[in-house]
Amino acid sequence: MKCIYCNHEKLYELKSEQLKCAKCKKKFSAKKIKTDVEIIKCFCESLTINQASKKLAINYMTVKSRYKLFRQLIANYLEDEYREKIVLEYDEYIYLEKSKKKVKENIFDAQNFLTFHYESRVYNILMPNLNKYKNQFLENGSKSIYFKEFSKFMMFNKISKTKKRENIITQFWLFFEKSILKYKGVSGENFFYYLKEIEFKFKFNYKESLQEKILINLYQNF
Repeated sequence: MKCIYCNHEKLYELKSEQLKCAKCKKKFSAKKIKTDVEIIKCFCESLTINQASKKLAINYMTVKSRYKLFRQLIANYLEDEYREKIVLEYDEYIYLEKSKKKVKENIFDAQNFLTFHYESRVYNILMPNLNKYKNQFLENGSKSIYFKEFSKFMMFNKISKTKKRENIITQFWLFFEKSILKYKGVSGENFFYYLKEIEFKFKFNYKESLQEKILINLYQNF
């Protein structure tokens, strides 16, 4: 095993069962690292927190805290990867849970994001939603504004620069719709991180073996 901080090969085993690097002198628990790597594998296999907790016989809250951290690390990583890339095409997507689509007022709960195609990958930007304006629209009698926004929601493409209907962007959307269902409801404040997780796991972005490698590196250097 190499040092998780500087990658040095010479380590000392301490009485506390921790390992100490001969070069950078930092200490770490080999057992904890092994456990966290197993959690990373479960995360990349798209196991839920409950499934990973049962599979590894680890406390649910421990797995939950790791998953939350992984999503934050992934979001930052994807932002860095996208910088200064040349965009080939882009399109807008509006997501609303199926159970909410029949009620007009639920437009304010929709999540709106832009999907960009660059190189052979996709990248997403989450746009502001209308939720914070919901009470204002419904209470001050601004029906014309409300229905105008609802009409926009019903349109499939509002902002678009794509070469054809079926492309890597639409493939991502199908993957997203299928993937988001397993979470059985995602709060608005956490939606961005789940969107980024799905973006990371999209087959045209990073294959599972590469996902593990990237995430282990991000975690060890956190």
